[in-house]
Amino acid sequence: MKYLEEIFKKQKQNIVKYIDEKYILNSKYKIGKVNLSNKIALLDLGENKNQKIFIELDKLNGAYQNDIVLVQVLFNPKGKTKAKVVDILESSDNEILLYYKDNSFYTIKENIQISIDTKEKLSNEDIVIAKNKDIVKVVGNIKYPKIDEIISFYLYHQSYRLDEFKKYSYKATDTQRVDLTHLDFCTIDPVSAKDHDDAIYFDKENSELYIAIADVSAFVQDNSELDKEALKRGFSIYLPHKVLPMLPFELSTNLCSLVPNQKRYAYVFKLKLDLKSFTVIKSELFEATIESKNKFSYEYIDEVLKENNPDNEYVNLYNITKKFREKRLKKGFDFRNDEIRLILDHKEELKDFRTETSSPSHSLVEECMLLANKEGAKRLKLLGIYRTHDEPSQSKIKKLLDDVTALGLKVKLKADVHSTILDIQQKAKNYGLEQEVDELIIQSQQQAKYSSVKNQHFGLGFDDYSHFTSPIRRYSDLVLHRMLKTHKIPKNIEDICEDISIKERDIATLVWDYEDRKYARYFSNYIGDIFDAKIIDVETPTVKIEDSRLEGARAFINNEKNDFSSKLFSKVKVKILSSDIISKRIDVKIV
Repeated sequence: MKYLEEIFKKQKQNIVKYIDEKYILNSKYKIGKVNLSNKIALLDLGENKNQKIFIELDKLNGAYQNDIVLVQVLFNPKGKTKAKVVDILESSDNEILLYYKDNSFYTIKENIQISIDTKEKLSNEDIVIAKNKDIVKVVGNIKYPKIDEIISFYLYHQSYRLDEFKKYSYKATDTQRVDLTHLDFCTIDPVSAKDHDDAIYFDKENSELYIAIADVSAFVQDNSELDKEALKRGFSIYLPHKVLPMLPFELSTNLCSLVPNQKRYAYVFKLKLDLKSFTVIKSELFEATIESKNKFSYEYIDEVLKENNPDNEYVNLYNITKKFREKRLKKGFDFRNDEIRLILDHKEELKDFRTETSSPSHSLVEECMLLANKEGAKRLKLLGIYRTHDEPSQSKIKKLLDDVTALGLKVKLKADVHSTILDIQQKAKNYGLEQEVDELIIQSQQQAKYSSVKNQHFGLGFDDYSHFTSPIRRYSDLVLHRMLKTHKIPKNIEDICEDISIKERDIATLVWDYEDRKYARYFSNYIGDIFDAKIIDVETPTVKIEDSRLEGARAFINNEKNDFSSKLFSKVKVKILSSDIISKRIDVKIV
């Protein structure tokens, strides 16, 4: 091993011996690479993958991700094999985001102290980027709210997205298109939406539903430079105050967006509906040109649906999709899904929030999109790009039963997982605990992912399912469009599915990181104040703030006595004890 001679020359202990012209490492020591994941450090021993050696974060002694280190093994016969870093043999050239406090440097993600030799004049809580243990850039100070975006994007390897797109030329491929510009397509989106992936039109006389999707694949050719950039990004990222798109704005909000009164290329499903059995009798898929006649908001369509005029086309379509939904929920699930949207001011400080609740207009659009996604999956032949979701594990279901039993609900395991969950939901409804129990059910679910092999989507109750309807903001949909057009499967389809599944989780974590730091910044101004909250975890005692001033923040209970075993979902009042912007940790005391 190339490091043994170096250790032998500078060692003060009997770590390396030189016997028979060979350097031999003492069995109490190991050499490997630091691998940090979820605030756990492991020593990567290369070929010996079966042996796991854990390094406590406070025993890293300045080492960080991918550093080659010498460790002393601390054998523990009753538990995990642990170690402490004795020497850093080779520093990785990774860039690290650090903060400066009391003349020391710490990683923002794990709060690990890192040795940095610098002559920079720094202020407390300055944020810096270091490489090879040297500072390469001073980013700013944590007291300025706009730094939150830089931190989150840097931590989750998306900082390149803060720069402008390169310049690309946009020319759509020529193809035979069906002219549907005479049909009254409309888009239904949030008021603030600028990218319109989908438009719908319902032909009541013939019971035919048209679902038009932005034809991104006409502009983004497979394996082009723009396509590689889209794959690298994987998804658009939506923050409270902005969107960082998967595609350049010229495409996402203009050329591909199905804006009203403009001819646009679309990939269209025409679905013949049976309004007795509520099934799709026949589907046609074709490239078309459409011209959306109206840009509606969810709020506007909700008002139309409230009037319940039977002659209104949207009321009629809503009543049809409601029946499709009822049939779908015999195998799938309906979860309460209120979302908290944070509102930032011009300084990017958190000032307010709004709660978005799924409404009839959301349901109308969702059921239409589900039909198109399902039809897209049907056209694949076992191998392709599927959206899959496995049913919960037995251990998760057992924990769910234990949790709801602790709430006072009398529940038992049924013949299958679906029946068990429906029974839990019905009993929760009887006790007015729908939202709380749905939170527990969602926590028990597996992570949905992309797969090249056909499999079920448990949550939706579908045997096969794919993503067809959002190619402006999801790379998976762009890949599916190409497959359906060419009848060819990319050779690297498994790699694509794995890559975008990982990106999806990373981007979700990035957004949570950003929003949690906004919450922490907000509460740092309210130390000592009292807020309404609800206990959401009794094992790691945690509350969620549910106050008229702000909702959604999670905070740790820091009472002397932590017996909350019978208080899950109890409403409480809490005093803000501390709020650290860098770690995003908020501590409270129940009063």
